[in-house]
Amino acid sequence: MRYLSTRSGHPEADFTDALLSGLAPDGGLYMPETWPALSPEAQSGEYAVTAREVMRAFAGDALPADAIDRAVSRLVAGFDAIEVTPVVRLSERLSLLELHHGPTAAFKDLAMQLAASLTEAALTGSGEQLTLFVATSGGPGVAAVRAFEGMSRVRLVVLHPLDRVSPVQRRQMTTCMADNVLNLGVAGDFDDCQRLVKQLLAHAPLRQTGRVSSVNSINWARLAGQIPYYAVAAHALRSRGVTGAATYVVPTGNFGDAFAGWAAGRMGVPVGGLVAAVNRNDALARALETGVYARAAAQPTMSVSMDVQAPSNFERLVFEATGRDAERTRTVFETFAREGEVRLGDDLLARLRAEVGAQSVGEAETAQEMRRTLAETGLIVCPHTAVALAAARRLDTTGPVMALATAHPAKFAEAVRDSTHRDPPPAWVLEGLTGKPERLTRVQPKLAAVLAAL
Repeated sequence: MRYLSTRSGHPEADFTDALLSGLAPDGGLYMPETWPALSPEAQSGEYAVTAREVMRAFAGDALPADAIDRAVSRLVAGFDAIEVTPVVRLSERLSLLELHHGPTAAFKDLAMQLAASLTEAALTGSGEQLTLFVATSGGPGVAAVRAFEGMSRVRLVVLHPLDRVSPVQRRQMTTCMADNVLNLGVAGDFDDCQRLVKQLLAHAPLRQTGRVSSVNSINWARLAGQIPYYAVAAHALRSRGVTGAATYVVPTGNFGDAFAGWAAGRMGVPVGGLVAAVNRNDALARALETGVYARAAAQPTMSVSMDVQAPSNFERLVFEATGRDAERTRTVFETFAREGEVRLGDDLLARLRAEVGAQSVGEAETAQEMRRTLAETGLIVCPHTAVALAAARRLDTTGPVMALATAHPAKFAEAVRDSTHRDPPPAWVLEGLTGKPERLTRVQPKLAAVLAAL
């Protein structure tokens, strides 16, 4: 399997290159040269089997098979649900895919644990050291710290927007005292953190000191690790006698989770539709409505992990919607980076709308959905999951709908209490965080300030 850049269109890397580089040299995102078809084994419904088959298809012969086996075994062992990602039926039409049973109580664990194990295997084989950057509005940074802490060949640098992640998620990152982890609190928003990571990856003097990469969902291996749960969810519905392909409603920040669902559909998973559910940071929804993709300052919300106004993985969808036209994709995103907005064009807009929908859910509706879900089902959900459920209720479809539950509600206890007047159930992985010492370096949202901290 070879990988090409969304901005060049030429196959130029294998899986290990994409894993350890993150971003392509021309600033584009890596994509597989072709979409492999899922084997029958991958659609058996057993998570370990599905994850192993999916990652083998994308890795090819770039990594030994036993490295993938070990990575999957480590992943599954860290989850407290037998099914790993259980499906909960809320009504005749609506189901919930629970992705938060892992070691940091968020869906990011499913891909991050795989990426960490595979990175360790690749570096052991090459003898290299790696500086790894992650921009986070909460979940990715927490999962990365847990997955990579203590690895001798990896230096992990986490950039999060200062005072704009939940207190629990901040402590999950900053109470890590491993020598290979540096936590940076950026005096800005998530988009500042994401911009800085892209600048760091392109910084020639830094690259001369050794390998640098990102473990955000711009990294193909991270995104590939999110595909298996769509296949497992589809099998769960079939096994319960649910007919028809489900529409998946995905709470969306950087669009990685949603694009993984799109990729699953290309690989043979029955996907009846895909809806990106966003909060009031609605650049994606506005782009699909108006045809203008425009940057705006991210607004803080209770669904803080989705406070993103420039979702990086939108580039992957544009690349596919243009018929893999790398020149047009490059023009779109270079214009967006330079001018802060770009008009997509009627033909491209029509193709994008055919691939994915988007719904924006405000704060009041999010809180109302948390109360409604509790009243109707007895379940307390996190605000991100509530955004997906609220968007799901708007859909005009008689077929099955699957909303993704991306985080345990205890990670956002304040928002849960404010909305439902109930305490969320405890999550064992969060016990003991309060009162532990924290380690954090505060920086301005400038490349020079981050380089000085490094």
